[in-house]
Amino acid sequence: QVQLVESGGALVQPGGSLTLSCAASENIFSFSAMGWYRQGPGKERESVAAITGAGHANYADSVRGRFTISRDGAKNTVYLQMNLLKPEDTAVYYCNAKQITTLRTYDFWGQGTQVTVSS
Repeated sequence: QVQLVESGGALVQPGGSLTLSCAASENIFSFSAMGWYRQGPGKERESVAAITGAGHANYADSVRGRFTISRDGAKNTVYLQMNLLKPEDTAVYYCNAKQITTLRTYDFWGQGTQVTVSS
């Protein structure tokens, strides 16, 4: 089974930076796309950033210009670099991998890592 393991969550002050890592058990380029979701207190899960196997990246409006998704194929790892963090960014962040087939999309998830932005 596909395994995704997130790390890097921490308590950080507003305006600070943090980088999350997602280590995959398989070649990250075998997936149609990989990305990050988050779920804040009392909120629904939302997509934050995604990157396709070809390298095309998408971002939620709320993080565009502040967050950057990247990858290291040699390490089978996807990163989320977060800058200028705001209290609204506080959430559990989940790594996601998608495998798109003819009939459906398969989703694989990590266990989540907590990011808390507070002074």
